[in-house]
Amino acid sequence: MATLQHQNQGAAAPMTTTGGGLRAMDLYEKLEKVGEGTYGKVYKAREKATGRIVALKKTRLPEDDEGVPPTALREVSLLRMLSQDPHVVRLLDLKQGQNKEGQTILYLVFEYMDTDLKKFIRGHRQNHEKIPAHTVKIADLGLSRAFTVPLKKYTHEILTLWYRAPEVLLGATHYSTPVDMWSVGCIFAELITTTALFPGDSEVQQLLHIFKLLGTPNEDVWPGVGKLPNWHEYPQWNVSKLSSVIPSLDADGIDLLEKMLQYEPAKRISAKKAMEHPYFDDVDKALY
Repeated sequence: MATLQHQNQGAAAPMTTTGGGLRAMDLYEKLEKVGEGTYGKVYKAREKATGRIVALKKTRLPEDDEGVPPTALREVSLLRMLSQDPHVVRLLDLKQGQNKEGQTILYLVFEYMDTDLKKFIRGHRQNHEKIPAHTVKIADLGLSRAFTVPLKKYTHEILTLWYRAPEVLLGATHYSTPVDMWSVGCIFAELITTTALFPGDSEVQQLLHIFKLLGTPNEDVWPGVGKLPNWHEYPQWNVSKLSSVIPSLDADGIDLLEKMLQYEPAKRISAKKAMEHPYFDDVDKALY
C-alpha cells in the first residue's frame, strides 16, 4: 500500500508491446532503483516523450516453456480489472522487449507513488506528528488472488507477520477474506498511533502480543480454536480495552476496530459492512 501525493488524470494508456528492434527502455530514462523483489526490480523513470514520472517493474521472462510468471499475470489481470478504482495504483502500460543479452523482458509501467505507507508512518512517528487525512493506494498485487469458492489452500508465508491474522498464526491453511480485515484493522490502529499494534518478531511472540491485548481465546469466544494445528496451552490474559492503547480514537473508531479484530473469522466485519460503519459517516462515498 502506498500513499498518494498526486493524482494522474486521464484513462490508462493501452497495453502495448515494443517491436521492430526498439527496446522498451529506449522510451524511458531510468532515474533510480526504488525496490527489488523475487520477481524483478522496480525503477523510478521518466517517460522520454512526455516527461511523465513513472514506476517501471522489470521482470525477466524465463527462457523455457513456462511463459509469463504467474505473479505478473495476476498483477496485470487484477490491475486491469480494478483500474478505475481511485485507491488502486494504476497500470499505465505494459511493454515487452529484449535486453542487451537478448533475454525477453516484461515491463509493467505504473503511476509513480512518492512513498509507501510504512515510510509515511515512520516519518510522522519520528517527527512526533499526527498523521493527517490522506489518500492511500493499494499496490503490488502480484501475490493477490481473485476470491474463489470453494476456498483454496494458501501459505501463510506471504502475510507480513505484524498484520497476520490469528487463525493463520495458529496453523489454519484454508481461510478467506477475514484475514485481510484483520490486517486492515492492524493498519488502521497504526495510522492512529504511528506504532504497530502487534509488533512481534516471531509467530509465537506475535500470538502473545495479540492475546495480551485481546485476551487469550477459548472455545467460548472462538469455537474450534483448540483444534487448530498450532494451538497449545498459552498464558491466560483477560481482555484489555482498545481505548487504553489508542486513547485518541473516538468511540465509533474503537467499535469499528473491535469488529475488525474479532477472533472468530466468521464474526469479523466485512469490507462492505466496514464502509457502512458510522465511523465513515462523514466520508464522501461516491467513489467507492
